[in-house]
Amino acid sequence: MWKKGLATWDEYRDVVTVRRDATRKAKARLELNLAREVKDNKKGFFKYISSKRKTRENVGPQLNEVGALVMEHTEKAELLNAAFSSVFTAKAGPQESQTLEVGEKVWRKEDLPLVEEDRVRDHFGNLNIHKSMGPDGMHPHVLRELADVVAMPCSIIFERSWRTGEVPEDWRKANVTPVFKKAKNEDPGNYRPVSLTSIPGKMMEQLTLGVIYKYVEEKKVIGSGQHGFTKGKSCLTSLIAFYDGMTSWLDEGRAVDVVYLDLSKAFDTVSHNILIGKLRKHGLDEWTVRWVENWLNGRAQRVVISSAESSGRPESSGVPQGSVLGPVSFNIFINDLNEGTESTLSKFADDTKLGGVADTPEGCAAIQRDLDRLESWVKRNHMKSNKGKYRVQHLGKNNPKHQYRLGVDLLGSSSAEKDEHD
Repeated sequence: MWKKGLATWDEYRDVVTVRRDATRKAKARLELNLAREVKDNKKGFFKYISSKRKTRENVGPQLNEVGALVMEHTEKAELLNAAFSSVFTAKAGPQESQTLEVGEKVWRKEDLPLVEEDRVRDHFGNLNIHKSMGPDGMHPHVLRELADVVAMPCSIIFERSWRTGEVPEDWRKANVTPVFKKAKNEDPGNYRPVSLTSIPGKMMEQLTLGVIYKYVEEKKVIGSGQHGFTKGKSCLTSLIAFYDGMTSWLDEGRAVDVVYLDLSKAFDTVSHNILIGKLRKHGLDEWTVRWVENWLNGRAQRVVISSAESSGRPESSGVPQGSVLGPVSFNIFINDLNEGTESTLSKFADDTKLGGVADTPEGCAAIQRDLDRLESWVKRNHMKSNKGKYRVQHLGKNNPKHQYRLGVDLLGSSSAEKDEHD
């Protein structure tokens, strides 16, 4: 404009200044709106954040079994799906000790809660249109716009599924998004599988969750030591409650040992048969148990990276991360972890801390017995201990720094070890 002689330098400079200011204001308004609407539009917020990253790919090159880097998306998807599937455990045998006991409530068909059309319509009408669609290709925006049309047929499908226990195949499929955790990003083992499932299937899960959660609350199924996926509790409450007990002993001049435990791929190794046995043992009605059992059986997953898909693989164990029923199912599965323990035990999902007084041989022996019980629980429930992440923290004056073992392995001490309590 200026170079072509269509304007003077001063006119050109004024135009550039105005356009630059307008661009900056528009950018500020966009970022402010994204921040204000983040609760309703998380996808848009993180999409904008991702656009500012220097590296755009969520999943970089991956190392295959021979140590070569895989660059192509489909190959990476296959490699990651194989890694995710490799941790699944074999199907456990029937849990004879966890069958229904005499006197427990078994619902009749007429006792089952109805899946009302108005309730389904409200669910569809409140769908977040910014969410992604599942493997069935049903987008939330379409379902929300057609809420009045699809509410009646979907309510019939939901109620039939509830009464018969049948779970459609599409509801048992998942598109898995690999989410990087830490360490080397070229190692497939350093990614977490997050499942994207059918939206109507999730709505049925929500209805089932309501029944389970009501029973769990009324019967106080989940112990007070569990702080993960629990209403009114969090990582912060877990830390405060646990360390309040530990510091009270330290204030009395006692020595305390804290053992940090870790389960390997805990969500992915939950045995379906054992979980169903525990649901029955807690007295949950047979209709709900049967639906959850069929929801778990015959599941399949495929990894999706930038529109490239892997082949499908069966899920022989685990509760899907990203599903509605996953958190409460996992809490019920791990609930009896601390049965019979003598020391203080606190859980945040599968992250577990065990603490006790350790200034006497008897106290150290009690902690060791609890570790033996926990290891026995892990084997009995077909899970795996990540022994490399087990750590012992010795606290307090004159702490004997007893060396504990897990099976035949000695546990290492934490780098945060203290000799004195301030």
